[in-house]
Amino acid sequence: MAQTKDQRKKIDMTKGSIIQNVLLFAIPIVIGNILQQMYTTVDTLVVSYYCGDRSLAAVGTSAQPVEVLLCVFLGIGAGVSILVSQSIGAGDEKKVSELSAAATSFVYLSGIPIAIIGFFAAPYILKFMGVPADVWDSALIYTRLVFLGALGNIGYNMNAGILRGLGDSVASLWFLVVSCATNIILDLLFVAGLRMDVAGAAIATSSSMFLSWIVSIFYIKKKFPELKFTILPKTLDMDDMKSILALGLPIGLNNSLFSFGHMAMQTLVNAQGYQFMAGASVAGRITGITNVAITAVSAAASTFSGQNYGARNFDRLRRGYILIPVINGIATLALGMIFISFRMPILRFFSQDEKVLLYASRYVVAVLISQWCYAVFNSISNVVNGVGMVKFTTVINLMMLWAVRIPTAYIIDRFYDGTYIMFCFPVSFLFGMICMIGYYIFSPAWKSIIEKGRDRKDSGIPLGTYHIPS
Repeated sequence: MAQTKDQRKKIDMTKGSIIQNVLLFAIPIVIGNILQQMYTTVDTLVVSYYCGDRSLAAVGTSAQPVEVLLCVFLGIGAGVSILVSQSIGAGDEKKVSELSAAATSFVYLSGIPIAIIGFFAAPYILKFMGVPADVWDSALIYTRLVFLGALGNIGYNMNAGILRGLGDSVASLWFLVVSCATNIILDLLFVAGLRMDVAGAAIATSSSMFLSWIVSIFYIKKKFPELKFTILPKTLDMDDMKSILALGLPIGLNNSLFSFGHMAMQTLVNAQGYQFMAGASVAGRITGITNVAITAVSAAASTFSGQNYGARNFDRLRRGYILIPVINGIATLALGMIFISFRMPILRFFSQDEKVLLYASRYVVAVLISQWCYAVFNSISNVVNGVGMVKFTTVINLMMLWAVRIPTAYIIDRFYDGTYIMFCFPVSFLFGMICMIGYYIFSPAWKSIIEKGRDRKDSGIPLGTYHIPS
């Protein structure tokens, strides 16, 4: 039967060239991530140019507490994506529809409370972070306004997770095009035009995410009518919700604790003064851009793993579990070297303060020279998560931050010089990569999956044709 145009938009990871499918899936996410970085970069440029380095420092330090509360729910979105991809691989469209309905309900059950809690908890969070008095007011305004936009952020990311599980990574790109254009226009209107300072930047960011969420709802309703997707929640199936939470909650808690660790790191950054804060904020824009290959290929890894595991296509999983991390590591290393070479001209777009530029340059080199290790680590983690084995990856993620990165940063600050704390990143990246490679080699559960692929290939059983019994 010939495929329809809409069906061709979905990438079937159980067939064809592994590299081609991964790249086709990852490229729209790469472009989308670049667009996300673009509009956060526009925030930085506009705030820096029209408001100054103190406002820039406020925006940089305010991003961390927002991530802490959001990351739990974004991790649950990743859990939805994994379950959807496994159901697609198993050919169970009814289960995909049920999971989508549960995800919609969860958006409202989580998004509204998080906005309220975040608004009132903001001053306590910023106090814990040791935000300096000269950026306090701006940081508080920005944090509260971004928290109020949490519903749109969670809703968009949950829908994007559903689409990735379906094998459709192109749609999210178009949603981000809309979001990026909206954010830039509103930035120029509120910050440059109306001189609303960081409040304008926060309103622009939150509004653009709400628009992306709304667009994604109508896209899913039109392109995937079999899902019976609704704008508002309908009856919540507790069994589906338990399945989502069982898989997504460990990922979400891991992400949240990881972001909480970033807040602990931010306290060290804040202790070095506003020039170092501004330098770290500027450097984060560049290192964030180079992170696009990691997140895109890792998302493809999760979908690839989930679909092939659901289809019981173990031999294909065996072939892809090495190939995908290698691709991600090479792409990240190449991109990192390019940005290291041209870092100074790029950094000068954000600030003319020589100390800010010195700190930013040092930060960029320390992170990018080793980020390929994180790419390999993250790809392996997502391959393992895709088959539902999330416990080990959660533990290693937490150890990488709390047992390695943060202690290393505090040791550097205590015994050497706090303006070199960014060198804790290479140490933690290397630790994470070694641990996940070790999982591939020594884990009995993982070796069992890989052996199934080898056994089926040797026995002559057709590959990629077996589905989970309904």
